[in-house]
Amino acid sequence: MSIREKLLMKKIVKREKMKKELSQKKGNKNAQKQEPPKQNGNKPSKKPEKLSKKHVAKDEDDDLEEDFQEAPLPKKKQQKQPPKKQQIQVANSDSESDDDEQEDEADEDSDLDEVAEVDEEDVDSGSEDDDQQEDEDEEEPVPAKKTKLLPNKSKAQNGKPAKDDEPFTVESSLAALDYRDSDDRSFASLKGAVSEATLRAIKEMGFTEMTEIQSKSLTPLLKGRDLVGAAQTGSGKTLAFLIPAVELINKLRFMPRNGTGVIIISPTRELSMQTFGVLKELMAHHHHTYGLVMGGSNRQVESEKLGKGINILVATPGRLLDHLQNSPDFLYKNLQCLIIDEVDRILEIGFEEELKQIINLLPKRRQTMLFSATQTARIEALSKLALKSEPIYVGVHDNQDTATVDGLEQGYIVCPSEKRLLVLFTFLKKNRKKKVMVFFSSCMSVKYHHELFNYIDLPVTSIHGKQKQTKRTTTFFQFCNAESGILLCTDVAARGLDIPQVDWIVQYDPPDDPREYIHRVGRTARGSGTSGHALLLMRPEELGFLRYLKAAKVPLNEFEFSWQKIADIQLQLEKLIAKNYFLNQSAKEAFKSYVRAYDSHQLKQIFNVNTLDLQAVAKSFGFLVPPVVDLKVGAAKRERPEKRVGGGGFGFYKKMNEGSASKQRHFKQVNRDQAKKFMR
Repeated sequence: MSIREKLLMKKIVKREKMKKELSQKKGNKNAQKQEPPKQNGNKPSKKPEKLSKKHVAKDEDDDLEEDFQEAPLPKKKQQKQPPKKQQIQVANSDSESDDDEQEDEADEDSDLDEVAEVDEEDVDSGSEDDDQQEDEDEEEPVPAKKTKLLPNKSKAQNGKPAKDDEPFTVESSLAALDYRDSDDRSFASLKGAVSEATLRAIKEMGFTEMTEIQSKSLTPLLKGRDLVGAAQTGSGKTLAFLIPAVELINKLRFMPRNGTGVIIISPTRELSMQTFGVLKELMAHHHHTYGLVMGGSNRQVESEKLGKGINILVATPGRLLDHLQNSPDFLYKNLQCLIIDEVDRILEIGFEEELKQIINLLPKRRQTMLFSATQTARIEALSKLALKSEPIYVGVHDNQDTATVDGLEQGYIVCPSEKRLLVLFTFLKKNRKKKVMVFFSSCMSVKYHHELFNYIDLPVTSIHGKQKQTKRTTTFFQFCNAESGILLCTDVAARGLDIPQVDWIVQYDPPDDPREYIHRVGRTARGSGTSGHALLLMRPEELGFLRYLKAAKVPLNEFEFSWQKIADIQLQLEKLIAKNYFLNQSAKEAFKSYVRAYDSHQLKQIFNVNTLDLQAVAKSFGFLVPPVVDLKVGAAKRERPEKRVGGGGFGFYKKMNEGSASKQRHFKQVNRDQAKKFMR
């Protein structure tokens, strides 16, 4: 029994009862000749039109059957139900048990009429005149029921959309954006286009004025357009894509049962945690759910949370693909928006294959945003795969004279290999009360210098890819909240991380290319009106790198450095490395990693491993005699990212066994030579 038929029968019974009472009061003699009023259970003069079952939730039909037992529905012929044309199911309001609320709901518009494609015959608009309501033969208007977004019960299995399934879409009705002054960069100018809850959260975060990338991208993104954005690091890209994402979920009234509506992909765990932190502040006054999945976390706990429903999801590529393929309760077919942050970094670290698989698994009808600090041919190829409609390109540094921010003072010093560690130690000791980040080329080099400096009473912290996730997370937040400190890190901390008030960026080992240099120095002088310093250590043979930096719009000046003030600790360093077994082993691994990383440099015409004086390089690690390095091991590792396949971040590599065998043969030979010397 449909709700429409129940409502019609109840109104018919009331009208007949009123007619009977009027006829008795008049006492007209002709009343006996008139046809007696119809009783409960008799058929009405005209059968009411049956409402389609797709507009009524079955569970609420059962709840209302007891309320209408006094007015049974007359029998009528069965009608074929029209085929479903959409994935939105219509559910009745929980307050339909009262008569007054039922009549009021007939005049209310649907909560999602603006965004759902509802057939005209499903919901009738308006109300009829009183004269038409008194006529029994006239059809009653169909009450407009409140529509709610519910999980679609389609043929899709394991969260994967079937071919016939099309996710529900939304067309933004943001008329306020058309009247917004484009020259006004205040967040208050978005009033009417952005919800009050979001504007209040932005104000509490301390932001009043939009940056250039935010001002240019927010309007098209709020209108639902696809976008490719390129901006300098620290220019505010995170808020530029988070605000439209939150507004889209809020406008659709997403609930946990609707699953995931927005997915944000970040290249590293630290960047994903930072994005999640900004999202948490932005969602302070919203009721929607949000979450974070990344490598190193408990996968089972993440899967359970995804099953309960996460409306906005921040993820790293490998773990996201793992859940898409192996978490059956992960509901992502209602996805409305895909955001990929730092696209160039994701491609550089070998996640291109995973990214393509993710894009192919997700629903095609969605809004897509790609953000990066640089634009390359690989990003353009990925844009063609990810973006189905004609995207808008927003670039804020295309016509600028420099690729770095104005408040950044950057320079270099020319330093021979044997003096590099002494210069670094002197610089860090002088600036120990400031906030300093030092970049190295390998994890083992970070590990060794972290152990060495702490051993000689120079407190430092470190972040690198071989640490456990809990250690990386703790160190990252401690350094963010500290007023001063020294952080030794690899390029895992070079992208997107918003660490406040960093005074100095020191590049102890050279970057791979000018783009990597820009990302490293982007950790300081973040935001408008801030300042910072950057220092690059270069060997005399590496000065040709300045030409590439100049071509990339990076101005560098040579810093003056007093060599007489350098701390002369070379002799003490060599004695310490010779006596301390653990530091000695750590220094050996760091030396080997440095040479292999130098050999794998992209700009080999500048950074040529054959120009390295290994004796001088060994002195900077505390050795008198350089350890033996097998460059074939490094070469085998460098070939691995090209062979990366599979999901979940657990790719396999065809040449892994070959590299391992080569490494074993080498060290066996070294051990034999040492044994022969010992026997002699």
